[in-house]
Amino acid sequence: MRIVFMGTPDFAVPSLEALAEAGHSVVGVISQPDRPVGRHQNRLQPTPVKACAQARNIPVFQPEKLRDGAALAWLKERDPELIVVAAYGRILPDDILALPPRGCINVHSSLLPKYRGAAPINWAILNGERETGVTIQRMVRDMDAGDIILQRATPIGETEDAAALYTRLAGLGGELLIEAVAQIQAGTAVYTPQDHEKATLAPMLSKEMSPVDWSQSAQAIFDQIRGLYPWPGASTTALTGEPIKLWGAQVVETHLHDAAPGSVTATNRGGIDIACGDGQTLRILELQAPGGKRMSAAAYLAGHPIQV
Repeated sequence: MRIVFMGTPDFAVPSLEALAEAGHSVVGVISQPDRPVGRHQNRLQPTPVKACAQARNIPVFQPEKLRDGAALAWLKERDPELIVVAAYGRILPDDILALPPRGCINVHSSLLPKYRGAAPINWAILNGERETGVTIQRMVRDMDAGDIILQRATPIGETEDAAALYTRLAGLGGELLIEAVAQIQAGTAVYTPQDHEKATLAPMLSKEMSPVDWSQSAQAIFDQIRGLYPWPGASTTALTGEPIKLWGAQVVETHLHDAAPGSVTATNRGGIDIACGDGQTLRILELQAPGGKRMSAAAYLAGHPIQV
């Protein structure tokens, strides 16, 4: 099948590779523009999808906008039967959605209609979900609201963070995409409308989400650390008064009803124990002080003793 692929970050790469390996004719790739990187922002770094496409000699187009007619003209030249989108990062206008005869489909990293939006992986962990998955949906004007073609669930590991889950779902997305495209090509795909009343949102993350509220349960704070990894990261001022990033932790099954939430209850080679709102303890295993390097809690304590 003649396919144009639209995607930008690492998450989309397994889907592009899966299409190429399955023998489909990927006639073009649209990715977001390269962004400056480096200390002086003087070097452009290609998007992961662009790098993958170039390695396979697939033409790449990187428009600043989708609504000025240039992207539509480029797509018409390639005459795709199907457009596949995976984490492209922009809403497709109606004229692009209507272009391919077999429609536009999207690889979305949640079990729709739950977690529509930009950060479904993070919000699933932040909200303490035990299961998530990937959905292949037919794209419509409204965000992530199209009919479901295929869906596959996977458990979220008890200690799995957003970065690890991101990698797993990227691979699962590529596998499920090939099944969906095969069904579309064979004319056997079933399009199931979503129950919009059950829809939940997964908006973009922000730095304002970083500070830890120690009146919450130890599990909720652990989920915050996992869900905001690697960006924007969870942070606390409970140790020194300065915002310290929390990169690794574990819930300790001890009850400390007389300890105020946010107070340090123990420090040792195993980590830094902090009381939480449910009477349990969160043990900090890995952290990063302002201007410092990421390190184990034990290494941090060696240079920054904390009085209990």
